Amino acid sequence: MRLHRPAALILAGASLAGCIGGPTASSNDPSASATPAVPSSPAESTPPTDSLEPVPSDDLGAFSCELPVTEHATVARALITDVRVGTHADYDRVVFEFIDGLPEITLDRATPPFTHDASGMAVDVDGASFLRLTMRGGTKQSLENTSTYDGPTDFDPGFPTLVDLVEGGDFEAQSTWYLGLASEACVRVILLPEDGTARLAIDVEH
Repeated sequence: MRLHRPAALILAGASLAGCIGGPTASSNDPSASATPAVPSSPAESTPPTDSLEPVPSDDLGAFSCELPVTEHATVARALITDVRVGTHADYDRVVFEFIDGLPEITLDRATPPFTHDASGMAVDVDGASFLRLTMRGGTKQSLENTSTYDGPTDFDPGFPTLVDLVEGGDFEAQSTWYLGLASEACVRVILLPEDGTARLAIDVEH
């Protein structure tokens, strides 16, 4: 059952599927230039270096400061295949990519101290304000005990709003990520639940 849907939320169809992390972006779109983190190793903090294409601005919708946002899963187990960050003229973006469909998600404000799921060890997240993303059924651990994502789990992009992105755990098919922000910000959640490759984008306003 959908618990709460107060924030700006767009459920986009196949026509937008290539717009997040797709091969091209309109050169006339001022937000088309973005900067994701490119991994050097899974455990390292990673600086941004490349381009992350946005969803066309006409289709984004408004930001909202009302949290939490909770949305249904489209599959029982959504395997994470990529995590990227980028910055645009008016917002910073986090993108999670999955095989087949989307997990159940909850995005809410959070207050430190933070601890790692299962181990209870401290998780350090830079920032003055924080968001917690919980993905039930969203995991990088397959049923065959292999990992579908071996990229970084600690990004330090230093964008205008998004200053840190840290995994807080991946345990029993549930993963947690913390967004460290320079200040409290409004958000926008975009879901692209296409078969084959599904994407979740979280925008934080400058």
